[in-house]
This record gives sequence, C-alpha cells and structure tokens, in this order.
Amino acid sequence: MANDPIQQFEISKILPLEALGTDISFTNSSLFMVLTVGVSAAFLIMTTSGRGLIPSRLQSISEMCYEFVADLLRSSAGSEGMKFFPLVFSLFVFILMANLFGMFPYFFTVTSHIIVTAALALLVIGLVLVYGFWKNGFGFLKLFVPSGVPAVLIPLIVLIEVMSFISRPISLSVRLFANVLAGHITLKVFAGFIPMLSKLGFVGVVGALLPLGFTVALTALEFLVAFLQAYVFAILTCMYLNDAIHPSH
Repeated sequence: MANDPIQQFEISKILPLEALGTDISFTNSSLFMVLTVGVSAAFLIMTTSGRGLIPSRLQSISEMCYEFVADLLRSSAGSEGMKFFPLVFSLFVFILMANLFGMFPYFFTVTSHIIVTAALALLVIGLVLVYGFWKNGFGFLKLFVPSGVPAVLIPLIVLIEVMSFISRPISLSVRLFANVLAGHITLKVFAGFIPMLSKLGFVGVVGALLPLGFTVALTALEFLVAFLQAYVFAILTCMYLNDAIHPSH
C-alpha cells in the first residue's frame, strides 16, 4: 500500500460530522482547502502591507502576480473586464497554491479531485451566464450566432456553438483535474521503483539511478505544470468572461 499511486488521493475524515443525515465531515481535502486560502491570504497581506518604493523580493512576487493576472484580463476582456479582477486573481492564486501544496510529501492535492475543479468551473460558467444575460439581455444569445453566417447554415452553427458552450465547464474542470492527477500518479510510480530496485543489491542500486533521474525531472516538470494549469484556467476564465461582456463575434 505504501507504493500505491492512488492512495495519495484518498479522502480521509479528520472530524466526523453529520447534519440531517448528510455527511459534512471535515476531511483532509477540507483542511488543505482552508490552508490554501489561509496561506495565500497571509502571504499577500504580509507582502503588500508595508509597500515600499523599492519592493522586497516577496513584495515583487505579489506585484508580479497582480500584474500578470491584470494583463491577462485586459488583453482578453478589455478594460471593462477588470471588474472581474478579484475573481480571476483569486482563482489563479488558489489553484496555483493548491497545486504547489500537492508537491510536498504527505500533503494533499485538492485539485486532483474532479469535484473541486468542477465546482470552480461551474462558478465561472454560472457567472458568465448570469452577467451575460444581465448586461445584454437576450442579446447575449448572439454568442451562438456568429456574424456573417449564411442563413441556411445558422441552425447547424447554433447547434455547434451551443454544444461548445455546454462543454466549457467539462473541459475547464477535466483539464486541470486530469493533468494534476496524471502527473502525481506518474511521479509516484517512478519514485516507487527506487526503493524496489534498491533491495536487489548493487545492481539494483545502479538500476535505481534511472528512475531517480526520471523522478527528479518529473518533479521539476510538475512544478511547471502547477503554474501552467493555474495560468490556463485563468486565461480561459478571462476569455469566457469576454463572451459575457461582448457576446457578438
């Protein structure tokens, strides 16, 4: 069981709770979601509370994150999209911190569970729908009718556009979940080969150098993936918000 690559994703109860027949236990997943929010908030508050003309290294990291997300939002949704900056910035920091937490031994990766990534994706798509209809009324439906399309093709194009829109929360959640899950499983498998081969004597120790090298390389790759998946989720969120602000193609 120690080398089981799936065991790292198992949810365990820390504080069993039940209300009205519903299990609302505080789990390891709940704990690390709270830690992700707490550590992210504490880091941002501490690094920006004493803002100086010459920023410290930690302040520079916070400012870089701010400018990075702000540039994404402006380039994707325009200046009007900046009203959604708190949401996009919070999603980016939460996903990035959750992914980075998962890189430490004995920590739990909350983004490796589809229920978490699906909740984030539905939040984004739900906001797009609500704001789209609130701002544009039924003009929001122009999103499904690209301009310049011949009338005879409109039914087919509308069907394709609707299916594409419906698939957004699925692709948004599965992309993050699948990349994190697959990466951690692969890393665990290669790391598990090292103690197994080491038990075979000198030849095994020499052979263990290969999976050790792969493990080190995969660890570096997983740190990169942790950032890239937060970036992809943020940029897609910006693009979907742009559809709510400017539904006309």
